[in-house]
Amino acid sequence: MIEISTDKKRLQITVIHKFLTESYWAKGRKIEEVKKSINNCLCFGVYVNENQIGFARIATDYTVFAYLMDVFILPEYRGKGYSKQLIKAINEEPKLQSCKVWMLKTADAHGLYKQFGYTELKHPEKVMERILK
Repeated sequence: MIEISTDKKRLQITVIHKFLTESYWAKGRKIEEVKKSINNCLCFGVYVNENQIGFARIATDYTVFAYLMDVFILPEYRGKGYSKQLIKAINEEPKLQSCKVWMLKTADAHGLYKQFGYTELKHPEKVMERILK
């Protein structure tokens, strides 16, 4: 049985940093950057027996827009439905219920997110990005 919490005091920064810095999307992210991103977002920790096994964070205005990022379940805990439980908890979070526009980027988890209503962009010509190196 897992527990999902938005209590930032419970987050195990070293677990989060270790995973993120080795991930394809956050490779090399510094621990100071991880801490700053946590401080500025709504975060979800996933726990088994008080040990953190997963994480996600939402950049949001709590009114209109929510951007889901840094979602993971540690490899040794995958295949048990924990990621689905995490996304369900995020979707049901009372603080986010008025948000009508949700976005995320993924290279390999389309199947998971499609189960929760995410789709490819309907009008990609309207979406722009600015990526600094």
